[in-house]
Amino acid sequence: MTPNSSMLILVIDDEDYIRLLIKKELSNNYRTVLAASSAKEGLSLFNKKTFDVVLLDIRLPDGDGIELLDNLRASQPDCEVIIITGHGDIESAVSAMKKGAYDYITKPFSLERLELVVDKAFQRVCLQRENRLLKQFQVSNKQPILIGKSESIKQIKYLIQKVAPTDAPVLITGESGTGKDIVARLIHTQSLRKDKHLIIKNCATLQKELIRSELFGYIKGAYTGAMQSQDGLIVLAQGGTLFLDEIGELPLDSQSALLRLLENKTYRRVGEKQERYADVRFLFATNKDLSEEVKAGRFNEALYHRINVIKIYIPPLRERIEDIPLLVEYFLSQFSTHNPSFILSEDIMQHLLNYHWPGNIRELRNVIERAVILAENGKITEHCLPTEMAEKGKINLKVNSLISNLLPLQTIEKQYILHVLESVSGNRSKAAEVLGISRKTLYRKLKEYLL
Repeated sequence: MTPNSSMLILVIDDEDYIRLLIKKELSNNYRTVLAASSAKEGLSLFNKKTFDVVLLDIRLPDGDGIELLDNLRASQPDCEVIIITGHGDIESAVSAMKKGAYDYITKPFSLERLELVVDKAFQRVCLQRENRLLKQFQVSNKQPILIGKSESIKQIKYLIQKVAPTDAPVLITGESGTGKDIVARLIHTQSLRKDKHLIIKNCATLQKELIRSELFGYIKGAYTGAMQSQDGLIVLAQGGTLFLDEIGELPLDSQSALLRLLENKTYRRVGEKQERYADVRFLFATNKDLSEEVKAGRFNEALYHRINVIKIYIPPLRERIEDIPLLVEYFLSQFSTHNPSFILSEDIMQHLLNYHWPGNIRELRNVIERAVILAENGKITEHCLPTEMAEKGKINLKVNSLISNLLPLQTIEKQYILHVLESVSGNRSKAAEVLGISRKTLYRKLKEYLL
């Protein structure tokens, strides 16, 4: 047993010597032992804290240990109970195990056996909690692939290779749909923690009032409705990686708690005074400019500098159009389960290359999935594309035709300005940015061409 998790133990035994012996033997930096001399005192302590293991004497001056076992298991199902018994009560101890006790030890007991049984019981507690939490959070084991041949993708792959074997926090930035989750998964699968869990949580989906509880866990009675203690994402990711997507959505008070965890590697469950150790590697992602969020007072400056040790920026798809053919080929292979060979004409590919892709790779994936569904006899035509994309493609092909026919510059410029305006949904500021001219110049040209 390593001190990665703290253990809280309760001893319920009426013999002073037994209580003192167990407390002295088991207490250390990661084990805390509390003791009670009666069933009433033990139950009172048990209801105030969340215990991992209980050492319960089968015979108590004010009650039966078997009956108390039922109460303990009903109140804290994750807690494991080890029965303490004499040689004459072994039959009762076996009966207790049928009711849910983890194991039993007989008086006089070996201290080595005591420690071994307690540690094994705690391992089972951790496993049960982890399995329960895993059911609450979807974790995909699908092998991630970063597709592309552009210089930006090559640089991202290089950074992943360099940073993955370390425990340094990584901040992944880029527009929505660019594949920030793929980069996070690649970092984990190439890390020394690849055999442990990768836990993914989108901070935008966290309820503001329960964020700290979900991240760090809480103890019974920490707030109204906390009927029993609950571990958080930190426990679930113990030994592995925790990927917090949309970190810019985390409220300021929770940001401060996260900063303390990153700096000290310790945390407290809500309502608990006891410090817990966290062996977790953190990855973060955002589509916001966190430096601007800091200036606006919406993001903790110290946390920003702490998570910005390594920054990986994923450019939007429109800035790396050379990757589109490879992505199209990959998505076709993913969706072509019934017809492995699809024909994609040059005109269709040109539509895809000329499109602005505001939804980035996520949008491209959806377009290809739609095209595969609507294709006739394996042939993807213009009718398989969304109407908006097909119309924009026609405009662009018209522009290309004008250029090839050597028409006057003003005619070509007029058509291209129209094309850009449609590509950005009429946003004149964005159109001016794409055209590389000022808004004033754009307005003048629109007036000049009567647009």
